[in-house]
Amino acid sequence: MTTKKRIYNITELQKLQALATKCKQDVTLTSEDGTVVVDAKSFIGLFALDFTKPVLVISDSADFHRAIERIGDTVE
Repeated sequence: MTTKKRIYNITELQKLQALATKCKQDVTLTSEDGTVVVDAKSFIGLFALDFTKPVLVISDSADFHRAIERIGDTVE
């Protein structure tokens, strides 16, 4: 499953990362063009992404995607 999210601040990023670390499945964040791919459980790795643009959140966990619904904005 993939959700396109717009993350606006470090607090939102921390919440997303904390939920990712609790998720049993892998959680990956990628740039829209796929050139940057990071493990969402790695806080340092997240800084490789440009959060001035939407990112793709990829995980097989439907529960994780529900948990992040209120973090940032979901972009269609």
